[in-house]
Amino acid sequence: MNAKKFYLVLDVETANSTEDALVYDLGYAVCDKKGNIYEADSFVVSDIFFEEQDLMKSAYYAEKLPQYFEGIKNRAFNVVTFYQARERLIKAMKKYNVEAVCAYNANFDYTALNNTQRWLTKSKYRYFLPYGTKVYCIWHMACQLICTQKSYIRFCLENGLVSPSGNIKTSAEAVYAYMTDNNEYEENHTGLEDVLIETKILAKCFAQHKRMDKNINRFCWRIPQAKAKEIRKEN
Repeated sequence: MNAKKFYLVLDVETANSTEDALVYDLGYAVCDKKGNIYEADSFVVSDIFFEEQDLMKSAYYAEKLPQYFEGIKNRAFNVVTFYQARERLIKAMKKYNVEAVCAYNANFDYTALNNTQRWLTKSKYRYFLPYGTKVYCIWHMACQLICTQKSYIRFCLENGLVSPSGNIKTSAEAVYAYMTDNNEYEENHTGLEDVLIETKILAKCFAQHKRMDKNINRFCWRIPQAKAKEIRKEN
């Protein structure tokens, strides 16, 4: 176990504006480079979900709230405070001595977790992850190693996975649709369900055995567009 490198993949669902997002759903999984999962959990954050009802009405996927109430009833979600969720996450990080915390569009998840930490503690505590934690962005990794592949770009062009401005889509939903050859795939958009998809994308990136920049790059979607332009010319 000590010879392996472990990664903690997380995903959040949020209320409030994108710029000031507050986390009401946090899912995570500890995995290795091959995508094997060793521990996973799903939390509904009571501080936001139950105590900020007006904000919850603004949740991006507010139509899914009945699904959450049903999941809570069936114990598919653990209802915890934000503090408890953080403690459990850190416990898992220590248990497996994780190499890095990873997320698809890590900038959003990282910022949302920090926003929530500051909101709930009135800025007494400002950062969610322990100091020095490495943060890897699966989106940036995928844009370099998966979304630049000709087969990926052709899959997107053939299946309409193109933005209104003509850019090849690079979302986790699009990448997983390609990986599973299922052009009708749609993300569940609950924390843990999305995490399980993202661990597979992470494993796919590592399986390329190529050098890559794992850091956050908010403009990584631009990386495959030049290759897409070439392929469009070929057609």
